[in-house]
Amino acid sequence: MRVVVTGATGNLGSGVLRALSRDVAVDSLVGVARRPPSGPGPDGVRDVEWVRKDVATDDLTEVLRGADALVHLAWLFQPTHDPVLTWRVNVLGSLAVFRAAAAAGVPTVVYASSVGAYSARPDETGAGPDHPVDEDWPTHGWPGAAYTREKAYLERALDGWEAEHPQTRLVRLRPAFVFHREAAVEQRRLFAGPFVPQSLLRPGRLPVLPDVPGLRFQAVHSDDVGEAVRLAVTGDARGAFNLAADPVVDMAALAGLLRARLVPVPRAVVRGALAAAWRLHLAPATPGLFDAVLRLPIMDTGRARAELGWTPQRTATQALSSFLTGMAEPTGGPTPALSPDAGGPARLGEIASGVGERP
Repeated sequence: MRVVVTGATGNLGSGVLRALSRDVAVDSLVGVARRPPSGPGPDGVRDVEWVRKDVATDDLTEVLRGADALVHLAWLFQPTHDPVLTWRVNVLGSLAVFRAAAAAGVPTVVYASSVGAYSARPDETGAGPDHPVDEDWPTHGWPGAAYTREKAYLERALDGWEAEHPQTRLVRLRPAFVFHREAAVEQRRLFAGPFVPQSLLRPGRLPVLPDVPGLRFQAVHSDDVGEAVRLAVTGDARGAFNLAADPVVDMAALAGLLRARLVPVPRAVVRGALAAAWRLHLAPATPGLFDAVLRLPIMDTGRARAELGWTPQRTATQALSSFLTGMAEPTGGPTPALSPDAGGPARLGEIASGVGERP
C-alpha cells in the first residue's frame, strides 16, 4: 500500500507517520511538506520518501498517481494578521489537493478536520445542557476566528466533493486539541508567541492561573490520532469520526498539573488582554480563537470506537502533561516545523516575523 501524507512534518504528521510506518500493509510512505527534513524525520519512522511541495502553489497530481490513500494534514495557522493568506493555503490549497486526488484516481482520502469545525456547543445556543455531540452536530464553526471558519468551509466543500466522487472513500477525522511533547515548542511559537517564558510552565513556577468561567476542552495525544489515521487508511470505514480522550480538561485539572492556585477572572478581562496583545503584536493568537474555544462542544467518540476500532492509549491529562513537559524541558523534533531552533537565536526570528503577521 502506498500512502501519501501532506503536512507530514508537524504535530499531527509525526504521529501519523509513526503509526503508518509500523503497519506492514504500508510498504511505501510519502511525506509532502514545504520544508522536508534533511534527515530521516520523526523518531520511530522508517523509509519515508520526502517530497518538497507547497499545497497552495504546487500540483500534487503526479505525486498522488498510483497512491492507495491520501492523508491530508497540511494547515497554516499563521499569519493571523493576514487571514487572506491562510484562506489561500488552507481552503484553496486543500481544494486543490482534493482535485489532484480525484484526477490521480486515489481510492481513499483521509482528511484531518477538527473539533473547531463544529457549531457552538448546546449551552451557548440555548439548546439545553452541555451534553456530548456526535458527528451529526452542525459543522458551521465559529465565524469570529479564521481557523474555525476555514475548517467549517472545507466541511461544506467536501460535502459537494464527496457527492461528485462517490467512488472515493472519504474519511473525516475531527480531533480535539492534539498534544505531544515534541510539538510543545512549535505550539508555543504558533499560539503564545516569543514573549512567553517556557520555564513558567514548570509545575510550581506559575503561582496563579485565571479561572475563566466555562473554559474547558478535550485533548488527545498525537500518537493516538496517528493510530486513528492508520485505522482509517487500512480499513473500510467512511464518514466522520470524533477523536478525543477522557477526561474533559477544565481549569481545575490544568491548575492541578501546574500546581497553581485558581483565581476567578471574568471572560471579558481575559479576552481584552488577549486582544490587546494580538493588536500590539505581542502574541500571535487572535481573541476570536479564544471566543471559539469557549464555545466548542464536547464530542462523543463512540463512533470512532465502534466503527474504526479506535481506543486512545493515553488520557487527555496524560496528553496535556506531555505537552507541558515539552514546554518546561524543550526537546522539539527532527523536522523544520518541530525544531527547537526554528524561532532563531533568542527567538529573534519569531519577533522579526511580526508575531502573527508573517508565517
